[in-house]
Amino acid sequence: MNHQDTKAQRKVEVRSQESEVRRGRPFSCLLALCLGALVVCTASAQVASHDTHYVPQAFSATAKFQATGRPVVRVNGAVLTDRDLLREMLTIFPYARIHNGFPQAMEADIRAGAMKMMIFEELVYQEAKRRHVTIPPAQLAGAMMEFRQQFPSPQEYQQFVQVELQGSQKLLRAKVERSLLIDKLLKQEVTDRVVVSAADVKAYYDQHPERFRIAESFSFQSISFLPPRNATAAQLQEARQRAAKVLRQAKATKSYEEFGLLAERISEDDFRVMMGDHRAAERSKLPPAVVTALAAMQPGQVSDIIEFAANDFTILRLNAHLPAGLQKFETIQGGLGEQLKKEKTEQLRRALATKLSKNAKIEKA
Repeated sequence: MNHQDTKAQRKVEVRSQESEVRRGRPFSCLLALCLGALVVCTASAQVASHDTHYVPQAFSATAKFQATGRPVVRVNGAVLTDRDLLREMLTIFPYARIHNGFPQAMEADIRAGAMKMMIFEELVYQEAKRRHVTIPPAQLAGAMMEFRQQFPSPQEYQQFVQVELQGSQKLLRAKVERSLLIDKLLKQEVTDRVVVSAADVKAYYDQHPERFRIAESFSFQSISFLPPRNATAAQLQEARQRAAKVLRQAKATKSYEEFGLLAERISEDDFRVMMGDHRAAERSKLPPAVVTALAAMQPGQVSDIIEFAANDFTILRLNAHLPAGLQKFETIQGGLGEQLKKEKTEQLRRALATKLSKNAKIEKA
């Protein structure tokens, strides 16, 4: 097996060699009542989330976060700026707030996705205006109030209005109304049209059996001992002794919870934060020594000490051995229904985007 340089990486070898990163968001705005508030930090304006429950707050500025209001694209004559673009980029990749920037390898894709998103939102807004869609005054007033309450203090709210909207409550009202109009048109054209019946779900399951086949897998917990990669003979001996001592305690556990609490206290792999739980790991993705041990166990049993890689030791508790086969419809019905709704939502959004873009004049500024 290949060895990595850190314990955090080596623990992956116990569970699986596979890792997934999911990023992005659905192609929709659903802004509800937040316009993606910009909050000022020192001399630089910063960007907050479109999430209606987000409390705007300042964070350290970097060059990548700076936005000046420079035009970046025109949509049927309407100008969208680098501030609009940055708002969308942070919605797609909110972790940029933590790291004070976007990953270099991902920044171009994030920027391209954000550009498409803000153009789509502007087209939806313009279509809502063309159709004379309106927002009831009481709803708009409530949205204004809720937006204001997102700020930690009245002073920060006033600072936002002054810096980003030149102190204009009228402009703020227009921004909030714009978000509500986008949301309302999307509800009419997308959300209200997404209907997936129980019969639809069953038909999809019957017509796509290949999607519901599962590989043989094991659900288990681990308590691991990971000496330094260049451990001395004394360090290796000490690790073996600790493992032997813990093995007696592990064998005495009577439940998932007892073994998990022991893993939380003692294990040196990162699964300790999840009570040592690896959930369902495919047989083909596990080290041979781990597979051999788990295949010989019954659910609830605790293994002996296993050397799953050179000088790396683990103790396992088998929770379930899942054979290869077809997932039962009853067990996946709910999740499949939600998935089909999401897919239909995406189809309707893409169709709307195509329709609105067909005769639109979109120019890079």
